[in-house]
Amino acid sequence: MRLPVIALTLATLIAGGCTSFQVEPLPDGLTEQPPAGWNEDRAQLDRFRQWELSGKLAVKQPSDSGTAVINFWKQDEDAYELELSSAFLGMGRTTLEGVPGFIELTLPGGDQYRSGDPEALIESATGWLLPINSLTWWIRGLPGPDGDFRLFFDEQDKLAMIRQQGWEIRYDRWKTFIDDYPPLPARITAVKGEKRVRLVVSNWQQLDGETR
Repeated sequence: MRLPVIALTLATLIAGGCTSFQVEPLPDGLTEQPPAGWNEDRAQLDRFRQWELSGKLAVKQPSDSGTAVINFWKQDEDAYELELSSAFLGMGRTTLEGVPGFIELTLPGGDQYRSGDPEALIESATGWLLPINSLTWWIRGLPGPDGDFRLFFDEQDKLAMIRQQGWEIRYDRWKTFIDDYPPLPARITAVKGEKRVRLVVSNWQQLDGETR
């Protein structure tokens, strides 16, 4: 059963008309054989645990859809703070703060909701199935620590897809955001059945204290 107050508020916050994006067909020639240098890149990205990004989020599923601006997503090891707003000025902001196994959701009016099941709270609030704990890994181009996974690489030796926890995470675009780091995902599309989650990153930076 959804939380009616949160659902109504967030529907106003993030709904921007019908979200429309196409899931691009998978390219031919994918392989599960990692390219040379993958283990080094993966180890460096695994150590990249203190960062901030901004961009956009879009969710599409049979029941509804919506878009939001990611004003910031700050990650400090396992702890995160994520602030979302609609694309329209004056519509308010919602903040998600948490660690694996706990989340606090703050609405524009200051009302707060806490849960030991982050994904369940988000789904109750919005109706969206948003795998927030795994996204902190997938957004860096890494499989999450929970559950088996399969990695697929394209002909340019880039990670093209991760399959994990019933999700198919497609890496549509990579970009060099930070000097001396491997390229980071600039756009990913996570697919599970008829559910779609797309993240587009416009800026990504390393926070002080990050060590290689």
